[in-house]
Parts: sequence; C-alpha cells; structure tokens
Amino acid sequence: MFSKKTIQKSKVVVCGAGIGGLTTAALLAHRGYQVQIFDQAIIPGGCASTFKRRGFTFDVGATQVAGLEPGGIHHRIFSELEIDIPNAIHCDPACAVFLPGETEPINVWRDPHKWQEERQRQFPGSEPFWQLMTKLFEASWKFQGRDPVLPPRNIWDVWQLVKAVRPDTLITVPFTLMTVADALRLYGLNDNLRLKTFLDLQLKLYSQVGTEETALLYAATALAVSQAPQGLYHLEGSMQVLSDRLVAALERDGGKLFMGHTIEHIYIDNGKATGIRVRNQKTGETWIENADHVVANVTVQNLVKLVGDENQPQTLHPIPGYKRRVDKLPSPWGAFVVYLGVDESAIPANCPPHLQFFYDYDGPIGENNSLFVSVSHPGDGRAPTGKATITASSFTDTQIWRHCQNYQELKQKYTEEAIARLSEYFYLKPETIVYQEAATPRTFVKFTARDEGIVGGVGQRLTTFGPFGIANRTPIQDLWLVGDSTHPGEGTAGVSYSALTVVRQIESEKGFTAF
Repeated sequence: MFSKKTIQKSKVVVCGAGIGGLTTAALLAHRGYQVQIFDQAIIPGGCASTFKRRGFTFDVGATQVAGLEPGGIHHRIFSELEIDIPNAIHCDPACAVFLPGETEPINVWRDPHKWQEERQRQFPGSEPFWQLMTKLFEASWKFQGRDPVLPPRNIWDVWQLVKAVRPDTLITVPFTLMTVADALRLYGLNDNLRLKTFLDLQLKLYSQVGTEETALLYAATALAVSQAPQGLYHLEGSMQVLSDRLVAALERDGGKLFMGHTIEHIYIDNGKATGIRVRNQKTGETWIENADHVVANVTVQNLVKLVGDENQPQTLHPIPGYKRRVDKLPSPWGAFVVYLGVDESAIPANCPPHLQFFYDYDGPIGENNSLFVSVSHPGDGRAPTGKATITASSFTDTQIWRHCQNYQELKQKYTEEAIARLSEYFYLKPETIVYQEAATPRTFVKFTARDEGIVGGVGQRLTTFGPFGIANRTPIQDLWLVGDSTHPGEGTAGVSYSALTVVRQIESEKGFTAF
C-alpha cells in the first residue's frame, strides 16, 4: 500500500499514450500526483492499439500479452489500480514455427513437459542447452520480480539493484557477457543449422537480432516466458482493452488524457526538465505546459530530438554525450504489416493463434523473409460471425520506405508477396478475402510518431541489454524515459516494468517509499 496523504501533489506530464505512458500516468495519478498525458493519435495504446474496418477489429502491432498471471507485471499493476484483469485465454501453442521447406511446425507449447518433448524430438541432442536456458530464466525471473533498477544511475538506483541480488541470482553472473551463439558453441550446437534457424526466428521477434547478437540472459526469458506458470495470452475483444482499462483508472483518479495533441519540444532550464510545448492538432493552438516531472513514453531517438533546440546547431545539443550514444546505436527495424479480414473458410482447422513462417528464397516481404502471423478465433471480438482476421508482419528497413520514389507501388508489391506467401497455408482467394490493408514504417510514423517508424526498441544486444542499456533516468533532472528503448525491452510487459520503475524513481526523489 501507499500513503497518499503525505504526498505533495507534484505535477507530471507524460508524453505519449502507449502502454508505457498510460501505465506510468495511471500509477502516478493513483498515488496522488497531478497527471496530464498527451498523444498525437486519436486513440490511446500506441503500437498496442487497434483500428476497425468493415466490422473487423485489427490489433495494430502487439497481438499477445505476457504478465497477466498472479505475480505478473500486468496483474501487479492492475491490482494496485484496483481494476479487473482483462479476459484472456492462453496461447497454446504460443507459436507454431514453420522452417523452410517443412510442413510440420515446431509447436512452442505452454506445458513445460510437452514443450520439452517437442524440442527433444525436433532438436535431438540439444537438451543441455535448453536446461541451461531454463535455469537462467528461473533466476532472471526471480531477480526481475524484485524490481531492480537497470541500469542504475544514482545511489537509490544502485540500492534497488543490490536488494534484488540474492544467492539464486549468482548463477547468471558467468553468462552476463555471453550471446546465445556463445552458449550454442559451449554445447557444440553452433553447427546445428535447423536449431539456429528456429532460434533466430523466435529471437528476432523479441530482441530484433538473432543468436549471434542477442544477450543470452535476455534470450533465456524471451524463450521461456511462454511456458507455465507464466504464459502468453490472447485478449478477448482486442489489445485495446489494456489501454481502455488504464485510461479508466487514470481518469477515475483525476488524471487527464489529451489525444490529438503533438508534443513539439521538452524544455530544459539549468539541467532540469521544466515542461513541454504542446500543439492541438485540431485547432493549431500551441502552449507551454509546465511540470515538476516530464515522462517521455517515446523512443530514445525521439527523446533526443525533443530535447534539442531546432533553432540551434546539433553541436549545442543539451546532452551531447547522450545524443552521440543514441546516434551510434544500430539502426532499428521497422515493420511491414498486412491486415486481412477473411471468411472463416480461409482458416485451416485447428489453426494456432500465432504462427511464424520462414522462407529460404529472396523476396520483397521484409528483408528477413519471415512472417509472424496472428489469427483471431471465433467469439474473441475481432471479427463478425463466420469471419476471422489475419495479421501478418515482417521486419523491414525503414530507409527503403523513407527514400522510395514510388511508395504506393512498393507497398502494393510487398502486400501481394505477403498474401502469396500466406496463401501457402491459408485459403486466400478473392472470394475469401473480405478486406485487406497494409501498414509500413511510414504508417507507424503517421499514427505513432515513432522516429522513422521503428518498432521493438533498441535491440537486446550485449551493449544495450540490462546493465548496459538505456536508463529510465536520463541525464536531465526530472526527465524520465519509459518504453521499449529501456530495460527490460519490448512488449506490453516490458514497457510496464519500465513504467513501474519510473514511478518508483519519481517517488524516491521526494523520499516516499512503499510500506
């Protein structure tokens, strides 16, 4: 519990109404702060929002959720906010992965024993590697549940990190600087192309990079979180229910949400964030909103631009070292997404909720030649009776879309190729496709304002994971960063952890603690 009576009601403005921003705002409002949140979109949720077309409801980006189980981050936050956990079903299998030229999928089952049998059958001789991943996951999960602050930036942060370290954490220490490929080499599995292909596909979903670059400790969680007692969930209705419930809690506790408002600049005075400049998209009116704290639920690339002065050369950037680090980050991926509303006859019997396809030939559907596919099921609120939705996404280089001379032609080419590939599994014909639409990095720029339309954060390489990552506490006093650029990474669960961290850090500034 938290004492609201003793909290001086500081004013906080939150830039961005994605899940990270909404969670931060709702928690702060519930703890007694004056909160305002601004977003340029017309509906909240960011990359976890939805849109409707001809009776179909499409999840924009995120299609599955972790952390709804007791002790999970969403369960913890919703319990504090005193709001109900959304109705959801387990994704089981969490994903059915089709490797090149194979018609039988590798099913990532929720039941740990069933998944163990599956991987032993699919990848003979690899069990020592998977057992290591399980041990690392169990230790890392307990560690994360103690709310460490990573990376730490002051004495309070360090103390939270120290308190989270226990004897059961020490098993992870020798593996802190290892990649997944290092672990495969350790067990003599680096030449197992089939196993590496599977791992590359799964890891790129969660970390943007494959076995050679993904930090081993991050991979241990990403690859094991879909098994019980944790699990991945498919929300009833749509992903929008997460945002809707957070908004309801925010407004109940006196917070204010302003959609259709663009944040143009974050003001800094003597090394302290003092407010933001906001523009109402409908009226064109601009004004300065002063605040005691500014929380940015944006990419770290966006943050660097928001604090810079557009009237000054870049050499006078207020945090030049921070900017140099961001500029040196590897280029993040964008996403190409196809949204299909189809007749239910297009869906094979017993179709899993999530599938992943990899193609061993060149083609334009994203530079990784892979598709991650989410399929609705009857009664989940995403399609009319007798219909279904198919959402298929692939990573793509944002610069291809930024500099292309004929955008619509390129978009159509990618769409046709994606549908052709999907037709190898689904029955997609003119008579079964009721509605289709596609999104590119340009689309994500327009509706989410993410720099270049990038998705998925900064990637979970050794240089950007955990103690080496982008901190929530920025070099500017009272300016905070939440979202997938920070620990522990992408997904609604990851950004919610970052939100909880920032809320605790803000309270620590005034000496408030939980009891």
